[in-house]
This record gives sequence, C-alpha cells and structure tokens, in this order.
Amino acid sequence: LLGQILDRWFESEPLKATLATDAVIGAMASPHTPGSGYVLLHHVMGQLEGRRGAWGYVAGGMGALSQAIASAAAAWGAHIFTEKAVRHVLLGRDGWAQGVVLQDGTEVRSKLVLSNASPQITFLELSPQEQLPKDFVQQIRQVDTRSPVTKINVAVDRLPSFLAAPNARDGQPLPHHQCSIHLNCEGTHLLHQAFTEATHGHPSSRPMIELCIPSVLDPGLAPRGCHVVSLFTQYTPSVLAGGRPWDKQARDAYADTVFDCIEAYAPGFKASVVGRDILTPPDLERIFGLPGGNIFHGGMSLDQLYFARPTPSYSGYRSPIPGLYLCGSGAHPGGGVMGAAGRNAAQVALEDFRRL
Repeated sequence: LLGQILDRWFESEPLKATLATDAVIGAMASPHTPGSGYVLLHHVMGQLEGRRGAWGYVAGGMGALSQAIASAAAAWGAHIFTEKAVRHVLLGRDGWAQGVVLQDGTEVRSKLVLSNASPQITFLELSPQEQLPKDFVQQIRQVDTRSPVTKINVAVDRLPSFLAAPNARDGQPLPHHQCSIHLNCEGTHLLHQAFTEATHGHPSSRPMIELCIPSVLDPGLAPRGCHVVSLFTQYTPSVLAGGRPWDKQARDAYADTVFDCIEAYAPGFKASVVGRDILTPPDLERIFGLPGGNIFHGGMSLDQLYFARPTPSYSGYRSPIPGLYLCGSGAHPGGGVMGAAGRNAAQVALEDFRRL
C-alpha cells in the first residue's frame, strides 16, 4: 500500500498527500488501494535532462512533442498522413498483416503494421475477429479501463493569486506559478473520500486537483497578460449513478465544483475565467480514442502490468496476427510521456523484419 510506504518515510500529512497524487493519477484507486505504490514508482522512475524523477513542460504545448517526433521520422523518409481514419487492418491470404484500409477505401500496403491505438481499438475494432483466438478477444474485453479523470482547460485574463502566497503588485509570476499546484490534498483521507464517492457513481464533491499554468514558462501560449490553466482532476466516474449521461448540465456542475474549490484557495479565480473546455471520461474516449477515458489505455494495476500487459499470452508487442504489433500505452511498460513502449515494439518489429 502506498500509505504504508509514505508513513515510513514522511511525517507531514500534506506532503504525504501531495506525493500520493502521483500514486493515483489516472487510476481509479485510492492511496489505500493495494498496488497504488507501483503507480507512484511509475511516475518517478524516469528522468529529464539527467535529473531523476523530474518532469518538464514542452515548449509550444504537448503538440510540439508530437511535431518533433514527426519531424525526426520525416527526416528518415517517413510519410505521415493525418485525418485519415483507419477502417481495418489488411490481411493477406497467409493471415499476415499487409497494411491497412482507410475509411475512404484506400489501401496502404506495408510489410509490418504497428498500432499505438489502444488494445481495444486495435484488436476489437480494427482487426478481423475471425483471425483472433476467442480467449484472446475475451481477455482484451476484460481489461480494466475505468478512468477517474476529467481534464479542464481554462483561459484566464490574469494570474491566480493564492491566499498562501499572494501575487506581487506588478502581477509577475512567482515561483509557485511555475510548478504543479496540488489542491484539496491536505490529507490522504481526502483523496480516499473523493475516490469513494466516484465508486458509487458520483463525481467527487471535493476533487483532487492538479493545476498547472504552462503559459508562465511559455508566454506564446496566451495573449500578453493572459494565461492558460490546465486542470487535471479526479475523481469522476465514466458512468454516473443511475445511468445519467455526462450531458452539458453534468459537465458544468462538476466544473463549477472544481472552480469553487480553486476559488477557496485563490479568491478571484472564477472572475478571471474567460473560457473553459471540459473533457470528462466519455469525452476523452470519443475525442482521443482512450478506452473508458483511461489515459494509460488500461489500468496500471499489478494484474495488468509487465508480462500481463495487455494479456499474458501477448505481452511482447507481437499479436495473434503475424506482422501486427502493439506499440502504445496498452503495451509494456504502460502510459506516460516516455516512448518506451514504442521503442521496445520497434526493436521487436525490426527483429522480425530482418528475418523476413
């Protein structure tokens, strides 16, 4: 349990609760859930520019990272097509993957096919079901994809001023504006309470909030004097109690709860808001193809990691369809902005390609 680990090393409850957020981020779990300690490890085991456990902002926004990867691939001769939805994987008579068929009927031929879509989309929607073992399909259907995350993007006309560290008269950013700000994290019991509400189908009445202001470090993201605020919040169930839909009323009600919480820490925040974009778990699934809205393509619980990701029989990036590989977050080692799954899958695919 994460709580036992934190109790062993720390005494400050606010510090323990703040660290605990990385043990439950993106996970339908509480700090008291068995295995939550691994999720914390997963988020601190990496490094950035030689600093172990460090995180950073991407200049130009997260899309700039995708553009950098695309530029590197293009420099090696890759052709990149966007806004081209794939209908299904194309198989040859021998059952090998030979490319993909696009929604407009265009066939793109290839000796190998790598999918960074979720296992659910890759194998349940894009692959011919008759070519997959029934037990494999059943295992993919049983992957736990529950997600507690609602992402809220906010545009504000001034920096938030927190009661704990009010802004200076000149309105210039202070050190804490350049960091990840954790709210409603004074105690691990608050995280557990928020989790419990979601397990009963109710959005948390006091959500866990991670607030970042990337425009402080990257002014080009917003007009002069204005800022963009990124809110990563939990816990919101994918399916609301009583089967109620995540309609506009439900979205706005939850966002209002989040904004009320921020207002308690930073009076005037609500008055500074000029626009907001609310992405609940169903929205994350619909827009980004995340199963259940899960940012990791499946829970990071101990039964869905390592040799069991996405299934025990196919945890090495290969699939039941020869020539089709899984290279996204649904493969080992899971989610996170690191590219490890893609790198590992590429090595396996190249090994097979040399044999061909």
